[in-house]
Amino acid sequence: MLKERIEEVTQMNELFYRGFEQLDIALMDSIWAHQEYVTCIHPGWSIRVGWPAVRDSWVVIFNNTFSMKFELTEVQVQVAADIAWVICTENITSRVGENEQNSQVVSTNLFERI
Repeated sequence: MLKERIEEVTQMNELFYRGFEQLDIALMDSIWAHQEYVTCIHPGWSIRVGWPAVRDSWVVIFNNTFSMKFELTEVQVQVAADIAWVICTENITSRVGENEQNSQVVSTNLFERI
């Protein structure tokens, strides 16, 4: 059972990054809980709380990014009841206009089964 839950969370995490790479707000809409308690902290941004604020942050990012690719390393998946979390290092290649940028970010993604 635990192995199956870890696989389920791994697939959801991959779907999240697919939506991110494809700059796909509809896919993000399908992944995120549309609740007041959802929270997102983008590097260098202030905290966003509540689905409308979180969604708006993704729209801003997607509208200002030409492309984004992720290579995840040091991935750790943990599951406890209906909550799971993925800790990983995001190795990011992004393009804004003509400029390509490489960066590395440590990320924690929380998932809730609802």
